[in-house]
Amino acid sequence: MTSVSVIGSGAWGTTLGQVLCDAGNDVLLWGRNQNVVNEINQKHTNEAFLPGANLPDSLKATTEIEVALKRADVVVLAIPAQTLRVNLLNWNAFFPTNKPVISSLKGIEIQSNLRMSEVIRNCLAISDSLVGIITGPNLASELVLRQPAGAVAASTSPEISKLIARLFKTNYFRVYTSDDLLGCELAGSAKSIIALAVGMVVGMGLGENTQATIITRGLNEVSKLGVALGANPLTFAGLAGMGDLVASCSSGLSRNRTFGEELGRGRSMSEVRLKVNKTVEGVATAGAVLEIAHSLGVEVPIIQAVADVVSNTLTPAAAVQRLMALNIGAEIDHV
Repeated sequence: MTSVSVIGSGAWGTTLGQVLCDAGNDVLLWGRNQNVVNEINQKHTNEAFLPGANLPDSLKATTEIEVALKRADVVVLAIPAQTLRVNLLNWNAFFPTNKPVISSLKGIEIQSNLRMSEVIRNCLAISDSLVGIITGPNLASELVLRQPAGAVAASTSPEISKLIARLFKTNYFRVYTSDDLLGCELAGSAKSIIALAVGMVVGMGLGENTQATIITRGLNEVSKLGVALGANPLTFAGLAGMGDLVASCSSGLSRNRTFGEELGRGRSMSEVRLKVNKTVEGVATAGAVLEIAHSLGVEVPIIQAVADVVSNTLTPAAAVQRLMALNIGAEIDHV
């Protein structure tokens, strides 16, 4: 039995904790909110983040970060991407650097344009061979009901990828392995931006034709950017790429799509932030991914449009008009 500490007691951290328990691991969740921690321990629920879900009795929680980190054979990170650096620096004195660290975060750090695995290695004295991620089309409110789903475990180390797949393996959660850490992380980060775009056109009342165009051309943009960075182009056709993109763009459970819908209905950024009141990684990540694309000379018009909308320099309607006015050429470019 492997001792796993999941850092984060929100919807995704709690869901991962359940999967890890179901896979036969000894799991401890860490969270800041004492009421949430007490509820998980005493009622085996987390109504604030996963209403109606019944959690395993074996899933325990704590507010003591040092306790959670020191007892772990493996650490799983499930906190908002833009808070990762400050948290790791605060925990640096007792964060284990000789144990595997698994990131479930999807985002690009806005001040550095680093991927989450790069932030981890930047903040901790930890070997690349101990860092991995788990990613894919995994909506927490479905997975916590034990509905069948797939994911990808990625690392530069084959041993860590296999370890992640083994730790999370259940009869409803199938985990594949990949050595394309860069591609999997980029795909997981950029899909949030495309989901925002799809949400905007849904909010504007536009139909399936428009949505399919945004999804398909959005995937093309992400794939081109990934290849320019050195990723495997096949990654973007798999669960980490197309799979995650479809789930985020098609589901009303997606925070990014939901946020985009509200923008498409004409609400301001400040109004939507108050209404959604949850972490929406695509909002922060759009500008960072755009900067990376510009630095490489890769054209990403959909990502550019989303970045302009969330920075209040363009309306969703004007964004659609601008996209439709682009010069066109061959659909499939050589990447």
